[in-house]
Amino acid sequence: MTERSERRADPAEPLDRADHVDSVDSVDSVDSVDSVDSVDSATQAFVAHRNLLFTVAYEMLGSAADAEDVLQETWLRWVDVDLDTVREKRAYLVRIVTRQALDRLRVLGRRKESYVGPWLPEPLLTAPDVAEDVELAESVSMAMLLVLETLQPTERAVFVLREVFDLDYDEIAEAVDKSPSAVRQIAYRARAHVAARRPRGIASPAETRAVLQAFKRAVETGELQSLLDVLAPDVVALSDGGGVRHALLRPVVGIDNVARLLAVGWWKRDAERSVELVQINGGPGLLVRVDGEIDGVVAVRVENGYVTGAYHVRNPEKLSHVERETVVTR
Repeated sequence: MTERSERRADPAEPLDRADHVDSVDSVDSVDSVDSVDSVDSATQAFVAHRNLLFTVAYEMLGSAADAEDVLQETWLRWVDVDLDTVREKRAYLVRIVTRQALDRLRVLGRRKESYVGPWLPEPLLTAPDVAEDVELAESVSMAMLLVLETLQPTERAVFVLREVFDLDYDEIAEAVDKSPSAVRQIAYRARAHVAARRPRGIASPAETRAVLQAFKRAVETGELQSLLDVLAPDVVALSDGGGVRHALLRPVVGIDNVARLLAVGWWKRDAERSVELVQINGGPGLLVRVDGEIDGVVAVRVENGYVTGAYHVRNPEKLSHVERETVVTR
C-alpha cells in the first residue's frame, strides 16, 4: 500500500494544501491534489471521531497515556487506508483502535506484574455533563474500570464495545477477529462476570459528594468520625504511588483496619494541603494539592449509602490528565 507523504503527529492541525503540493514536485500535480484531498478526508473523519476513539481505548486500558499512544498508532494506520474501500468510517476506525488497544492491553498486563503496590486506573478530570449520561459515567468510573481489570483482554473489548458503545455483534466480530457466534458467547460471559462484581445500589452524585465532604474534612482537619460513619464494614482502601510516592503497598480491608490507617494519617499533615471537590471519571472526586502542586486524586465506590472502596492515586505519571478536562463520549 502506498504510504502517504504527509504524516502529522497531531491530525487535528490544519494541513496547508499549497505547501503540501509544492513539496511533492516529483509527482504529477493532479495526483498530488488527489492525495491531499484523501489525507484531508482521513483527517476530518479521524478528528470527528477522536473523542469516541479515545474513550474506547481508555475504557479498554484504564490508562489515558496508553490510550493516547493507541490513538497515534490508529492514525498512522488510518492515513494509509484507501478510503474508497471504506463503507463506514466510524466503524472502521473503532475496529483499528480496538485491535491496537488489545495489543497494548497485553503489554500492560506484563507491565502490571512488576508494578510496585496496587495498580489503579489513571484518573481523568471530566466535564460535569458526563454525569448526565449515567451509563457512560458508570463505565468510566474508577470502580467500573477496576471491575473491567478482572476480564480477559478479548472479554473486556467485547464488553466495552457491546455494553457501552452498543456495537452490533458483526462489527465487534471484525474488531476482535472472532466469529459473531463466538462474540455472543464472550459477551454473555463478560456480562455475567461484570454483573457479579459491579457496584450494587449505585449512589447518586449527591450521595457521593456527601461522602467526599467527609473525606475532605478528614484530610483538612483530621476529624474522622463523620468519615467513619459512612464506611462499609468491608470497605477496601487502595492507593497507587507507582513506587515513586509513598502509598499503601497492599489493599487495606475492613472498617477497623481502614480506621486505624486514617487515625495514623493516610495523608501527611506536614505541608500546606488543600482539597477540591471536582469531577473525576464522570463522578465526584477529590483533587489534593500540597504546597499548591497536585499531589493526588481520591475517588470512592459508594453502595447503598456506604463507602465500599476508596481509591487514592498519587503516582505522578498518572496525574497529567487531572490538570485539564478530558472529553469522553460515545
